[in-house]
Amino acid sequence: MDLSRHYAETQDAQDSIGHFRSLFYIPDNELVYYDGNSLGRLPLATRERLREAIDREWGHDLIRGWDVWIDLARSAGDILAASVLHVAPGEVILSDSTSVNLYKLAAAALDARPGRRAIVIDDDNFPTDRYVLEGLAAARGLELRVVETDIDAGIDPARVAAALDDDVALVCLSHVAYRSGAIADMVAITTAAHRVGALTLWDLCHSAGAVRVPLRESGADLAVGCTYKYLNAGPGAPAFLYVRRDLQEALRQPIWGWFGRRDQFAMAAGYDPAESIDRYLVGTPPVLGGYAVIEGARITAEAGVDALAAKGQRLTEYTNQLAQEWLGPRLTLASPADPRRRGSHVTFRSPEAWQMCQALKAAGVIPDFRTPERLRIGLAPLYTRFVDVYDGMARLRDIVESDAHLSYPAELGRVT
Repeated sequence: MDLSRHYAETQDAQDSIGHFRSLFYIPDNELVYYDGNSLGRLPLATRERLREAIDREWGHDLIRGWDVWIDLARSAGDILAASVLHVAPGEVILSDSTSVNLYKLAAAALDARPGRRAIVIDDDNFPTDRYVLEGLAAARGLELRVVETDIDAGIDPARVAAALDDDVALVCLSHVAYRSGAIADMVAITTAAHRVGALTLWDLCHSAGAVRVPLRESGADLAVGCTYKYLNAGPGAPAFLYVRRDLQEALRQPIWGWFGRRDQFAMAAGYDPAESIDRYLVGTPPVLGGYAVIEGARITAEAGVDALAAKGQRLTEYTNQLAQEWLGPRLTLASPADPRRRGSHVTFRSPEAWQMCQALKAAGVIPDFRTPERLRIGLAPLYTRFVDVYDGMARLRDIVESDAHLSYPAELGRVT
């Protein structure tokens, strides 16, 4: 691979989705942003849509806004279903946070498999997923079977299969690993889980908007995900959940709120869940956040997930090649070597990774750090350019060659 800046400029000039960068608020073109896998940039359309919602719908319409807002969670869910997750309308809805949705769907799945006493997770799953499932297992007296995972290579389907038997109610894993970016084989793992009668629940936080998610192809049962990473819906934006249509009425989620009730404005006694995906709602939907999700998802839909995934592979591989050429043994790959097995971020290992992270931020490059000793480079294909990869990695090379990062504290900060 040509590693020159000229190569990067040529790739940008030929990039069929490169023009999407102009749809985002980017006040400083010198800043290299490598953290779109944690918080996406602000779309210009979102800024205008929120201003309109605040001034006209909230400011002028007041309570009359609910004539439109009442269906917002479903409208956003249908856009995500069609353009991001490639499932049917009515199978996705915007609701709560990822953690709350995970709890709701995990509890519903466990109730749907009475008599089964085990939950399967892996030891590299995102912390909130592990904590939620630990809590459910402790509250119900269930066994939590933790599959050992190589934190760089990702989940081994054979190890998951070895943990399965007729006592397993639920398998809950991340499709793209938060630390390494490794993509799990959703089809193989879901097939193995179904073979023993278990349900599957997938975390799509690092997948949605970055890679194709094979929910339909795998027959996956349930999924949750956030919208503030590659979908660019903003900090604290609402999450989404997916329930395969044939399961929707078979499951009853544990938090019974009035937005999940059939004919909610009848204000009737007793809980009678809606017949649709709406039964997985709880309380009032986040209106402003919902509009931000819709605008972000529309940009993703226009670009196309397949095009975004293909560019993400090329960006991560260019990053890896530059790292190997310039930084050699001081920075080693901590993600799958095959770019087809990576999401849209790539991770490197170094005992000095935290200090490198701080030095990069001072040099106008924003990556992030993950334990243990991992420097994570997030490359959001909607707005990350190949020249951003070159420039950011060149600044890292200069920092490391001069040992400038060693002047920064080795002790971790509260936010990494």
